[in-house]
Amino acid sequence: MAGSLRRRPELVQRAAHWLAPLGEVRLTPTTGPETAGELARQAVANGAKIIVAFGGDGTINEVANGMIGSTVPLGILPGGTANVLCVETGLGTNPEKAAKRLVAAAEPVRIAVGRMTRPDGFSRHFLVMAGIGLDAIVVTEVNQTIKKHLGKVAYWIAGFAMTARNLPQFNLELDGQTTRRSFVLASRVRNYGGDLEIAKNVTLLDPCFETVAFAGVNSVRYLPYLAGVAVGQVGKISGVSVAPAKLLTCKPVNGERVPVQLDGELAGYLPAEFSVVPDALTFLMPAKYSQRAKEQPRNKQWTTSPTL
Repeated sequence: MAGSLRRRPELVQRAAHWLAPLGEVRLTPTTGPETAGELARQAVANGAKIIVAFGGDGTINEVANGMIGSTVPLGILPGGTANVLCVETGLGTNPEKAAKRLVAAAEPVRIAVGRMTRPDGFSRHFLVMAGIGLDAIVVTEVNQTIKKHLGKVAYWIAGFAMTARNLPQFNLELDGQTTRRSFVLASRVRNYGGDLEIAKNVTLLDPCFETVAFAGVNSVRYLPYLAGVAVGQVGKISGVSVAPAKLLTCKPVNGERVPVQLDGELAGYLPAEFSVVPDALTFLMPAKYSQRAKEQPRNKQWTTSPTL
C-alpha cells in the first residue's frame, strides 16, 4: 500500500531486475500490516544472504524488527510517502536509481537501533526516530484519502489544522532531570519527514539518539519553533533543548493520552522508555554516507537553550 508501489505496481517486478547483480532475487509480498517482520524472520531462517525492503518507512521498520540480532544485511528501496531513511543515506527517492546505488556502492555496516518499551510489556525497535506527543498526534489525524493523493502534503494539512489547540503534556526524564514537554523527538537521523532537519548532530553510526524536546501547552507556541527549524536554529529558541541520549523516559501528566510514533507509524501511548540497542543490525548503506558520517564534526556541548 506504499505510495509509489500503489501507483506503479510494475515497480516490484522491475526491482527484481535492478537487484539481479546481487544474486537470485525472490519476491515476497506482504499481505497486510504487521506481516513484513515475520516474512523477514522466515527469510533469515531460510538462509537469505540479503534482505531488501521495498516500501515505505513503516514497511522498512517491520522488516528491521524481524531481523534484529541477525547478521543478514538489510537493504532498502524507496516506495513510500516520505522515504526518510532513503533520503538520509543518499539513496534518494527514485527506486531505480536507489537500486543501482545499492548494488554498486553500498557496504554492510553494523548499526545501533532504538527501542521503545512500555510497562505493559510492549517492545518495538525503530531505525529512524521516535516522536512523542505533537507529531504522533499529527500521524493519527492525517486524512488517508488526502495522503493517497497528495503524499506528504497531508501531514502539513493535519499539522496546521491543530493551530491554537491545547496539547497533552508529559514529563521527560533525561540525565537525572525531569521537564514538562508536549513534543520530544528521539532521532537517529538528521532528516525529518524527508524535507527538514531537526536533529543536526546525529548519524546512524552514532550509538545514541539526538533528543530535541519542545515545551508548550498550546500549539501556537510551535510557530516560532517551526521558523527555527526552517533556518536551522531550533536549538537556540527558548523552550527547546537539544542533547545526546541513550535512555529517556516519558510519562503522561494527569492521565493525559499521549501518543507515540515510531518511524512514522503509531506505536501506542505513554508511559514508555526509549533506549539505544548497540550493534543490533547490519545495514547496507552507501559508502559515501558512512564516510561522511565518520567525518562529521561533533559539538561536544550539544546546544541546550533555556526551558520553561
